[in-house]
Amino acid sequence: MPQQSLYIDVDNGHQLHIRHIYSEHANDQTNVPILMVHGAIENGRIFYSTSGKGLGPYLAENGFDVYVMDMRGRGLSTPKINAESDFGQYETINIDLPACIDFVWQRCGQPMQLISHSWGGVLLASLLARYPSYLDQVRSNICFGTKRSITRQTLEKVLKVDIMWNRLLPFVAKQVGYFDAKKWRVGADSETRQSLAHSVAWVKRAPWIDPRDGFDYGHAAGLLNWPPTWHLTGVNDSLLGHAQDVKHFIEESNNLTAKFSLLGTTHGNLVDYDHNDILTHPKARADHFPQLVTWLKQH
Repeated sequence: MPQQSLYIDVDNGHQLHIRHIYSEHANDQTNVPILMVHGAIENGRIFYSTSGKGLGPYLAENGFDVYVMDMRGRGLSTPKINAESDFGQYETINIDLPACIDFVWQRCGQPMQLISHSWGGVLLASLLARYPSYLDQVRSNICFGTKRSITRQTLEKVLKVDIMWNRLLPFVAKQVGYFDAKKWRVGADSETRQSLAHSVAWVKRAPWIDPRDGFDYGHAAGLLNWPPTWHLTGVNDSLLGHAQDVKHFIEESNNLTAKFSLLGTTHGNLVDYDHNDILTHPKARADHFPQLVTWLKQH
């Protein structure tokens, strides 16, 4: 599948990178667009590779016009996150996601499908709750392993969330100026001090309130008429997208008509998927990816 890098200018000299993946016979004005949004400590490469692997190229092969976002400072967006980076998820919700949706809308001239992984789904839901006018530009919403708060009390949660995510990573970011997840081998990309602080505030079981200006996303979400939504997670996702926490997010956002699927061999799938390989496993192309295409074409 052909790929090209596109860039969007936002505030303070930042450029957002969008990877456009499309069929050679695609027409921006006819093929349904898809905007894909990654999660924390990662970038858009969770959805694609330059060799054509991943969900993005698969959807392009099936006739969709695919746009994969790199959040500010991640992936090929510039400048890269560094010690001077003074932005967090507030800018993602209020500036960057709107800019990407507007870009795809202006380029394609029709509503788009949204696909997100992990924390990207929380940020997209926050955008729609805060700016419900964007619902007119959305056909449907698919979320892989998306949860906001982690409610399960396990040893893994204590070690990886309570100690590492909530304490160690912010401490390192405070000392260095940011957290380089790739250097520390805990993720694919960096996080700023603010983005870490904001996610720490939200991953705890507490009200869905903006840490900066107090906007009540939980209340606003309860007033929405959500687009058709499908939440998927894997049976081996024991922490970052556990079924219990995904369902809690569905309830919290009052998206009660959302479809939920737990992917694993006991449910008829080829693999017991975890948090990342639900998107990257080679067998996904013959497993749940075709079901996604059918669902997307129905909406």
